[in-house]
Amino acid sequence: MRLLKIRKARLSDVEAIHGLISYYAERDLMLARPRAVLYEALREFTVAEENGRLVAAGSLHIIWEDLGEIRALAVHPSYTLQGIGRTLVKAFLAEARELELPRVFALTYQEGFFIKCGFSPIPKEELPQKVWKECINCPKFPKCEETAVIIDLK
Repeated sequence: MRLLKIRKARLSDVEAIHGLISYYAERDLMLARPRAVLYEALREFTVAEENGRLVAAGSLHIIWEDLGEIRALAVHPSYTLQGIGRTLVKAFLAEARELELPRVFALTYQEGFFIKCGFSPIPKEELPQKVWKECINCPKFPKCEETAVIIDLK
């Protein structure tokens, strides 16, 4: 029987979150995140677990008073195409609404997934400069291959 639980991340989840992100980063499907960054941002993370096993994770990062970002969304390869990623996105959007955050974006290699979740593609250049502060440390900067998607929650 499937018992999927969505909850805020705990310190004990960091290794599993790091493993998920690293799996996809090694395949150039998402950007790597060092453990230190995961610990620093842990309170932003939400995870999905099934029968006590972490199967997906991601975070909602606040950029400014009117903009948030979904980051590091990853679903274990054995659990893809089961709606778990979409469930996490819905949780992030509910959290954004609760925080009164009017817009949420993502930089992604999986544009189609986010479009199915109600996001719309936009030119990256339309995002404020604050978005790019972490890009400077990315090995793919300035030749970013991610696309930008956004959803208006107003």
